[in-house]
Amino acid sequence: MSAPANFIWYELMTSDPAGAGAFYGAVVGWTIASHGEQTAGGVDYRMIGRSDGGQAGGVLALDADMLAGGARPIWIGYLEVDDVDAAVAAITADGGALQMGPMDIPVGRIAMVTDPQGAPFYIMAPVPPPGMDGMESDVFSATEPQHMRWNELATSDPDGAIAFYKKHFGWGQEGEMPMGELGAYRFIQRGAVGIGAVMPLMEGYPVPVWNFYIGVDDIDRAHAAVTANGGTITNEPMEIPGGEFAMNAIDPQGAPVGFVGPRK
Repeated sequence: MSAPANFIWYELMTSDPAGAGAFYGAVVGWTIASHGEQTAGGVDYRMIGRSDGGQAGGVLALDADMLAGGARPIWIGYLEVDDVDAAVAAITADGGALQMGPMDIPVGRIAMVTDPQGAPFYIMAPVPPPGMDGMESDVFSATEPQHMRWNELATSDPDGAIAFYKKHFGWGQEGEMPMGELGAYRFIQRGAVGIGAVMPLMEGYPVPVWNFYIGVDDIDRAHAAVTANGGTITNEPMEIPGGEFAMNAIDPQGAPVGFVGPRK
């Protein structure tokens, strides 16, 4: 990569796009399209809209065959690469695994891989829309509500994972927060921007996984909206460095998700 990789898209795989739309609309303020765009493979895919007119990601409907095959509701991130095929070769040579081979879609070329510890993510070489060459995706923002604000990797081998993402995606790792007997919560950076952290696999995380935190305008309002709209809080709001609060939840369809924002 000529520059450190960015998370350029986030996708919610869910068994009920309409139900997810109602939940995230109430909690975050997003609008999820009421009808899917039928993709080339016949998959129901819906865009997530922010109130500023931008996009926050997409929703992929899990059909009966996908669910029978073991697919479960989950949030998954897309990391930008220059060359998907070359990245797949490098990742698999370094202990990662290929989950879905490279394929072309209207907005670029993608593949799904796992890191050496087994956490899944997409890689993508995007095709920018006409007139948008050189523009960066804004689905991630370290500060703004209705954007994904934090990317947290829970893994069985934090040292190995950090080395892997440094090597293949150009990230940095500076600073950490002790978690007592659980080990360290180690911060990762894309250039000068803190984009997330790597932590040891804890009870409740059966396998290594990326967990994502969505920005909300008010953590207490969002907390009430989670429970009022069929979600389950798994970690109550906790103050984080800088004075904001983060919490973890399970959405009504079963996808783990985090939320971060101020207390008003």
